Amino acid sequence: MKIAHLIIFTALLIPSCATQRPSSAQQGQAAAATDALDDYDGAAEVSDPIEPLNRATFVFNDKLYSWVFTPISKTYTTVLPSPVRQGIDNVYENIKFPVRFVNSSLQGNFKRAGQELQKFGVNTFAGFGGLIKQSDRIPSLKDVPLEDSGQTLATWGLGHGPYIVLPILGPCTARETLGLVGDYALNPVNWAFALGENADKWAWIPSAGNTLRSLPDQLSKYNDSKANAIDPYTAIKSTYIQNRNNAAKE
Repeated sequence: MKIAHLIIFTALLIPSCATQRPSSAQQGQAAAATDALDDYDGAAEVSDPIEPLNRATFVFNDKLYSWVFTPISKTYTTVLPSPVRQGIDNVYENIKFPVRFVNSSLQGNFKRAGQELQKFGVNTFAGFGGLIKQSDRIPSLKDVPLEDSGQTLATWGLGHGPYIVLPILGPCTARETLGLVGDYALNPVNWAFALGENADKWAWIPSAGNTLRSLPDQLSKYNDSKANAIDPYTAIKSTYIQNRNNAAKE
């Protein structure tokens, strides 16, 4: 059981690192980056001192995504209809309020922090605990950019550092890996793990649910990033760096 918990604990971070949620404009830019190697400008922005190891890890992850996570994802989307999955996504995203609120505040963007507080209140009380994203009906709250710890570190002037492909988690950089630690600590979904042995029997359930509900979206973005790419490794790398650079500028 401990091994199963560790796998779930690790896989929980996939949405945070492998493919950050880009805006529509970012997705368009990311898709353009995969057309040809000449477009991989983002990949050149970070050093890749352990490229052979990164490429080996990339191959391992790619097989894992295809052989393990994709069948699980397809089962999830087959069993649960889209409206149900959307409601589950809404609840988990609402729960992540501390990640966005704290990082907006740490960046000195108190207006955005206030918007996040409003969104949380509206979605929690008027949206039945976040099940319905009522904030989308309010123009000032509909398209508030999402903030995370990696963006905060970038705002503080910390560079990417070396590029790293993490087992299971996928593409990252030294800065974004550090950001994952902050995001993990701030996400209430993970707080059950800190309650001690008495909670250990049930602590994995919220984490497992978060991982499962995230798989369809994350795998779709991953596959789109490498589709028709001459070099999938470089395509994924470029897409990831561009997404994170664009997110840091918002």
